[in-house]
This record gives sequence, structure tokens and C-alpha cells, in this order.
Amino acid sequence: MSTPRWLLVLLPVLLLAGCGGSDDGGGGKSDAQPAATAEAFPSAKGKTMRQLRGSAPEGPIVSPAVSSVEQGENRFAFALFDVSRKPVRDAQVAVYTAARNGKGLRGPYPARQESLDVKPQFRSQTTAADTQAAKTVYVAQIPFESDGPHLMTAMARVNGKLVTGSLLEVDVGAAKGKGPPEIGDPAVDVHTPTLADVGGDAAKIDTRIPPAEDLLKTDLADVLGKQPVVLAFATPALCVSRTCGPTVDIVEQVRAKYGDKAAFIHMEVYNDNKRENGFRPQLGKWRLPTEPWVFVIGKDGKIADRFEGVVSAAELDRAVAKATGG
Repeated sequence: MSTPRWLLVLLPVLLLAGCGGSDDGGGGKSDAQPAATAEAFPSAKGKTMRQLRGSAPEGPIVSPAVSSVEQGENRFAFALFDVSRKPVRDAQVAVYTAARNGKGLRGPYPARQESLDVKPQFRSQTTAADTQAAKTVYVAQIPFESDGPHLMTAMARVNGKLVTGSLLEVDVGAAKGKGPPEIGDPAVDVHTPTLADVGGDAAKIDTRIPPAEDLLKTDLADVLGKQPVVLAFATPALCVSRTCGPTVDIVEQVRAKYGDKAAFIHMEVYNDNKRENGFRPQLGKWRLPTEPWVFVIGKDGKIADRFEGVVSAAELDRAVAKATGG
């Protein structure tokens, strides 16, 4: 399971988005900062990427939390940080795209800020002890009309001043047929280890402290195609991006709301929970290039929604509500 080069360069700085607290009271809702509006940003009409970026001073670095970008609409999650590596939060942000040559500029696509916090009873010791665990993320819906390399940037209003984010190159459709199942594809039928498989020793199949035992009781193979499923591939104690701990906490919180309306499963990443032992075979079968990933699977056994890198409780709640009929 190899991580794309551009993600390897940029993903480590996402850790820094975890510095600081959340003001939503741990309820898992979107941050109080409202989503940006397209009208608050320059029009793309008649401009190239170079002209857009030259219209405002250079500002924050854009750190994507995703590696898989496809033709059509994409959920694009990212963090912003300044030159001193401090997170840029509560900013009005919009994303722009263009062809690799900078022409065909499109946007602005407004971003919203999502909280990754949970209610206190669902916050693990693993997450609480990690001062660099991610706390917020920006999310924008980005459409791409064609495959191939594209340029991407963000503009932000920080303290009332319009600034331009760093320039990214993304290869749209590069993972098609090679990456994880997409929305509408059949979920991959695999066995996921349960407490029964390890004699009740949760530490063998969960690095979270304390283990999320409610997420370790169901084997995917037993429920796939029979009821909705939320499947989280994550390793709270060993996660490179430091987003796995918050991810499993969020899955646990949403599970508590929906109960038996869906099966909720946590699947660890490494054999014997040790990096040196390589990835568990389930990740290879699901063709996961990174971690964490959360999949919402419908009763029909097809992918209803998927989230790479980070997902807020509010986003996951909406996806599960749709898959379960509320």
C-alpha cells in the first residue's frame, strides 16, 4: 500500500491542524464559523491560475487530506497553515481548479470548516493524550470534468485580508480501477476480526485506549448485503496522519445514535498492530492507498458514501441517516 508522492509531502503538516481546541462543545457539529460564499471571492471568468494567484498576496499552505480524486464531484478535505506551521482556522476559504497549463480556471468552490471533536464520553484516551490530533478540517465539493493532471489552489480571507494559498497538482482519475471502491460500487466482501476471534482480547485487534469494543463485535462478512454498515479502517495508536484516533471516536459517537439500525465496524491497519509486520490483508483487498478510510455501505451491499483521511461526526451522521432512512 503506497502513498502518492504529493500526499507524502503534504499530509504530515495536517497534524498541525490539531493544535488548539474546538468551540462546539464536543457535539460533533460543524464549527460556528459559517461556510464561505462564492460571492466573497474573485470570479474565475476570463482568468488563468497564474492571474488569480497574482491578484492577492501569498498566504497559507494548503495541506490535502485526500489522495484519490475522480472525475465528477469530489469531497476535498484539507487543512491550512501559515509559514510558522500554525493552523489557520475560522477563515473564509474557497478552492479553484484549472488545467495543468493554468487555463480553464474554475471556481470559487466555497469550503466549510468541520469540527472533528466529539462529546466527552466518546473521546478516547488515545485522542485526548495526543496534543497534535487533528481537531478541524476544511471541506469543499470540487467537480472535475476530465481525468488527468489539474492545478488546484485556495484563497482565504484571514483577518479580513484576501490571500492566496499554495499551488497543488492533482492527477484526476489516476486511481480509477486501482483504488478503493467508489460510491455505487459493491463493497469488498472480507472477514473483519471480532472479539470472538481473539478470545475477547480487544488489544489484539484495536490500538485505541480504551478499545471501542462496540465496533469489534461484528464480522463484515456476516452482515454485508443484509443491513447498512459503517466500516472504518484506522489505527488510533499508529496513524501517520494523526487522524485515526479522532476518526474512531467519531464512528463510536455516531454508532451510539443509530444503534442496531446499522452495523459499525473498526478494522485495524497493521498485522499484530505492529508497523513492521505490514498491512493486514483486508486493506489490500480494499485497495486502500492511505489511512484512515470510513465507508458507509447500504443494505444492498454497495458503497453509499466514503471518506478518506478525516470525517466529522456531522458528515458521517448525514451519510448514515441517508443509508438507514434516518
